[in-house]
Amino acid sequence: MTDSTRPTLPQDFPIEVAENEGMPPGPDSKGFSPPFAPTRRVTGTLTLALSKTRAATDGLRSAKEKLMRHPEEPTKHPLARLIARMAVVAGMIASLAFPVLAQDGTGPMPENAEARNYGGGWNCVLGYRVTGEECVAIDIPENAYATGRSYGTGWACRRGYEEVGGSFCAAIPVPDNAFLRSSGYDWQCDRGYRQDRETCVPIVLPDNAYLTDDTSGSGWTCERGFTASSSACVPIAIPENGYLTNADYGDEWACERGFFEIDGRCDPVALPANAFLDPASYGPGWRCERGFETVDTACVAIDLPANAHLDRSGNTWRCDRGFQLAEGECALGR
Repeated sequence: MTDSTRPTLPQDFPIEVAENEGMPPGPDSKGFSPPFAPTRRVTGTLTLALSKTRAATDGLRSAKEKLMRHPEEPTKHPLARLIARMAVVAGMIASLAFPVLAQDGTGPMPENAEARNYGGGWNCVLGYRVTGEECVAIDIPENAYATGRSYGTGWACRRGYEEVGGSFCAAIPVPDNAFLRSSGYDWQCDRGYRQDRETCVPIVLPDNAYLTDDTSGSGWTCERGFTASSSACVPIAIPENGYLTNADYGDEWACERGFFEIDGRCDPVALPANAFLDPASYGPGWRCERGFETVDTACVAIDLPANAHLDRSGNTWRCDRGFQLAEGECALGR
């Protein structure tokens, strides 16, 4: 027999179809194997089986699409609510920000305001201050002027006036024989007068005295050679060989050079040999020359041992470096 093409005819054959074939898996199907469903025997042609299989596949695909769209639907409502809440919060922030911007001078420029010379924004003109979103006039009392400050009352009293109770300016009372200080906040008595509480009284100038610019105290001082005693100037008793110190405090007189003070008088200094006058206020009034030391009231030559030298004063000695004093001599140190 020769090979020939035989026509194929649809043949019937049994197809086992599960009862739940084509249905989507349940929500708890992940990681879980469902029990096998009972099958039923179906007899039909291949075309019928293919059509049923295609219908089951389409049903599975539509079920999956529904499941994929299902979680997205509930999220639309919370998102819309979040957007609405953010819009409300933004409106509240804007309503609060506009007055702040106005107070900072960066919002719309109101009436009685002027642009800043630098940095942008605006300021209220002198005599006005920011209140909310406007520049409101400051209530400035008489004899006061606007300060331009954003704090405090916004005004200050003119020279010669003082603030009273933060509401008005009263004139500073200046007594007779007085004048207003340059600061404008206080007064001072004229020369020849001194302050006595809230008045200026004449200064009683004693003999041998002159006026001073000292506003405290008596307002006068004694001439040279006189000292104040009560309300008078009395002569200073200067001993022989003494002179005036012109000091405001301390000794009024001192002894001339070569003399020293003892019991209110100036006695001559007994200068020994090899000595010179010492202007120091303490001591005998003299000092020994270099190389001599004081012994009672005389200057005795220093017996300088070996390996020794005179110190800075020149009136005593010390051992050289590397030597140390031992029984009046300078011995080599160990």
